[in-house]
Amino acid sequence: MTSDNENHEASGVGELLSRFRAGEEDAATALYMRYARQIQSIAENETDEKMAVRVDPEGVVQSVFRTFFRRVNLGQYDVSDPDELWKLLLVIALNKLRSVAKSHRTAKRDVSKTVPLGESDKAIDKNQQALSVLEMTIQEIVSELPEGEGKIIMLRIEGFEVQEIADRCQRSKRSVERILQKFRMRLANEIQK
Repeated sequence: MTSDNENHEASGVGELLSRFRAGEEDAATALYMRYARQIQSIAENETDEKMAVRVDPEGVVQSVFRTFFRRVNLGQYDVSDPDELWKLLLVIALNKLRSVAKSHRTAKRDVSKTVPLGESDKAIDKNQQALSVLEMTIQEIVSELPEGEGKIIMLRIEGFEVQEIADRCQRSKRSVERILQKFRMRLANEIQK
């Protein structure tokens, strides 16, 4: 038997999502306030000492909710049970943390080679955190693109020239340029949110 409080909480999540879909920003704020601290705690607990220098838990929270709300608007998520919503947010957060950790363990960014920063280097630390949020945003967008477009974006990020990408992907140079331009515009929109 469920208590009145559990029923109210369950209907509250469904109601908040309906209100968010109807354009009520305060519903998004209410959902954020309900789960943000828990997600931030997960981000802090799941990040080892070396990664903590590069990963901003608040940035992870922002990225989780940005993904969640975008996908709610696309009709991909329809959750009314608070436990199911928490599990969904938890999976999104853990996937983002794994993705960032993988990115920071690549050869050029290997976190194990990071040396502790002194007090005068705190500005560099903030830049690293901003870079981490940017990387999460890029990975988020690329994961939602068709596979061929995602490959084009990743090749460009890796430093390949447009013509090289066109040759590798067997696309016209103009087609590659259009895909890159569309990605840049979407990334700019995401950053301005």
